[in-house]
Amino acid sequence: MRLRLVPENTSWDFFNRAKMWLGISALLVLVSIGAFASLGLNFGIDFRGGTTIRTESTQAIVVSEYRDALATLGLGDVVISEVFDVNFREDQHVAMIRIQAQDGQESVTSDVIENAKTALATVAPDIKFVSVESVGPKVSGELISTAATAVALAIAAVLFYIWLRFEWQFALGAVAALVHDVVLTIGVFAAVQIKFDLAIIAALLTIVGYSLNDTVVVFDRVRENLIKYKSKDLKEVLNLSINETLSRTFMTSATTLLALIALFVLGGDVIRGFVFAMIWGVVVGTYSSIFVASSILLRLGVKRDWSKPVDTTGNQFGDVDA
Repeated sequence: MRLRLVPENTSWDFFNRAKMWLGISALLVLVSIGAFASLGLNFGIDFRGGTTIRTESTQAIVVSEYRDALATLGLGDVVISEVFDVNFREDQHVAMIRIQAQDGQESVTSDVIENAKTALATVAPDIKFVSVESVGPKVSGELISTAATAVALAIAAVLFYIWLRFEWQFALGAVAALVHDVVLTIGVFAAVQIKFDLAIIAALLTIVGYSLNDTVVVFDRVRENLIKYKSKDLKEVLNLSINETLSRTFMTSATTLLALIALFVLGGDVIRGFVFAMIWGVVVGTYSSIFVASSILLRLGVKRDWSKPVDTTGNQFGDVDA
């Protein structure tokens, strides 16, 4: 017996309260924009600037012990990760420590670096600072603008792709869903003040791809059914298409969430922000592909004169142009 999260054949009306769902989405978008404008994002070292220290020791690295040793210095945001390389000797243990820039300073001072080395020596007496590199506020500002440009270009590319593959009504619906997902994700990070760094930008781009995949699956079925059922109105076709793809949508989301939740619980602090963004993105991406993209498509309407004729049994003549 196969596992099903939803019944095989459903006939749920997803547009019975379409205005309510669109209203809730619009409200959440406004709240997210307000949270971003009033609270701002808790930028990590990537966007604030700071110093990266590469350490080396013959003793095994325990990240929690390194973090506890540095916590006494009050350095603010500190990111510690172990580096693995097949070329390392058996007794060669390397870590990367990133310390945010202190207030009013371009980078971490030499005194702070010496204090950090002394603190870490209590954990690993033979520790060495192999390299020390700093990122100033100017470079960090460039990273912020570059990250924003990357997300905007990704959404613009999606608009162009959907427009070519379907029609402009489909494209606007898909892009509205993507903007909805990105804005809500940024709003959540602003509200809960989780650290926002380059890993979160990667998560945003991944969310765009995931949400787009869900939306395209639904829209593909919509296009097929518009050709197959010429007598049905658009609302009926949309409901039918969503119900037909509902099992696939929920199974994909559920299996993805299983892996993400395991990473969130067991993956440690280094990737927790990225995984949280992905979990939130999967949830809102699934929601938006059903209730946002399709609802906007319903309001815009779709012409059907591009559809190929069908015979009396409902089967289309010829192949459908992909």
